[in-house]
Amino acid sequence: MELSEIFRFVASLVLVVGLIGLCAYAAKKLGLANGGMVATGNQKRLSIVEIKVIDAKHRLVLMRRDNLEHLVLLGGEQDLLIESGIDAPTVPEVTEATGTQATPAQKIVKFIKEHRA
Repeated sequence: MELSEIFRFVASLVLVVGLIGLCAYAAKKLGLANGGMVATGNQKRLSIVEIKVIDAKHRLVLMRRDNLEHLVLLGGEQDLLIESGIDAPTVPEVTEATGTQATPAQKIVKFIKEHRA
């Protein structure tokens, strides 16, 4: 194998990898990487309100979609939908101990810790 053949092989490899990278970048910019559904500006309908770590494997996630909140327990062997269709809070509750506002995630964490075997 001559030096010119090795150079041609390396140049071809660099060109192909560069084209693949360019196509991936273009697909990401055009929104093709996530199925074509791209929220722009103020049209975002999905957000994560709060994440609470329960232990090393479990997390409690409060998600908001179209002014409805959904509480999901993630981790372990399977994920669990705890509560769905919660209306967005208007008047927050106040905890007795600290006088601060108790979030729905804090209430669930307290409930799980109290009833854990």
